[in-house]
Amino acid sequence: MFLVIEGKLLMVLDNKTLELDPGEFVIIPRKTNHKPIAVGEVKVLLFEPKTTLNTGNIENEFTVKELNEI
Repeated sequence: MFLVIEGKLLMVLDNKTLELDPGEFVIIPRKTNHKPIAVGEVKVLLFEPKTTLNTGNIENEFTVKELNEI
């Protein structure tokens, strides 16, 4: 789930692009291709299971396996 706090976020899906403004959110179903794009500066709160890799199904040099806790 992506919740926009400030700014504008575009969420590009396979068949459409969603435009999210402050206070709006989108839930992306598991295994759905998606690409978030910030329009300028955006503050987003992201909710996802701890087991979700930041790079999806691909592991590369950008993959974070050990997440820090706040």
